[in-house]
Amino acid sequence: MRIEDALRLAREADLDLVEVAAQARPPVCKLMDYGKFKYESAQKARESRRNQQLTVIKEQKLRPKIDNHDYETKKGHVRRFLEHGNKVKVTIMFRGREQSRPELGFRLLQRLAEDIQDLGVVEAAPKQDGRNMTMVIAPHKNRAKVAKPAAATSDSDA
Repeated sequence: MRIEDALRLAREADLDLVEVAAQARPPVCKLMDYGKFKYESAQKARESRRNQQLTVIKEQKLRPKIDNHDYETKKGHVRRFLEHGNKVKVTIMFRGREQSRPELGFRLLQRLAEDIQDLGVVEAAPKQDGRNMTMVIAPHKNRAKVAKPAAATSDSDA
């Protein structure tokens, strides 16, 4: 349809001629109320922003020569973060001569990954970055969804 004819039809119907798909050949237009169209598209955009998940990265710092009890405490923190659906960045800080023994940190990170494999999966493998060695652990997809409704029901019972 010619543009002039479409504009005449829009004026007669007291509507606007809105271009819906500009990249199409020929471009696609609709007769509609433009104010209503803008309002509905804003509502859709707001709804999509509401449904987005915000990823939170928690950090846990360790040392290569960590005591067993301290390790268990830090592991408990990592477990709690993963149960709440957060990613965890585990950092091992090397000082002095410890920097010449990165395998100690690597083994510690592997041990932690094995201990919490029921809750999360290693997203970024351990890698050395200067004085630190880091690893990122993400919660299992289905585990994070299960943990949130369970927490919501326990709050409503009280």
